[in-house]
Amino acid sequence: MKVEIFCDGACSGNPGVGGWGSILRYGDTVKELSGADGDTTNNRMEMTAAIEALASLKRPCEVVLTTDSQYLVKGMTEWMSGWIRKGWVNSKKEPVLNRELWERLLALSKIHKIRWAWVRGHNGHPENERCDELARAAIEVFKGRKP
Repeated sequence: MKVEIFCDGACSGNPGVGGWGSILRYGDTVKELSGADGDTTNNRMEMTAAIEALASLKRPCEVVLTTDSQYLVKGMTEWMSGWIRKGWVNSKKEPVLNRELWERLLALSKIHKIRWAWVRGHNGHPENERCDELARAAIEVFKGRKP
């Protein structure tokens, strides 16, 4: 089964309240997902958008995952193997940030065949713009629920 996933994250303050949004498309079927966190970073929300979308798939799929996060794309396509080889330390010999999220993405990438694609953010890409709207709306809903 071939699935297109589009995802984006946003933060109100970085760190701060964050939101994420994802769109999954399989043929004519489209599903939107979103959520928020009260104390997070933009990078964590970008990663969470991808994790939640991939985790929602019911069986192994061929996926094209499109994001405006170079951090996410490069992490999965360029940096991951080195981090693992070096015991989860980066080129500065510091622990890799967001390791638990990278490990979840790694596990999901073993289930699904994923092609990671980057698009420039806020540049008129319809699905990327919609994911940004979903992420920002999730932030507003979260803020409205805070005591």
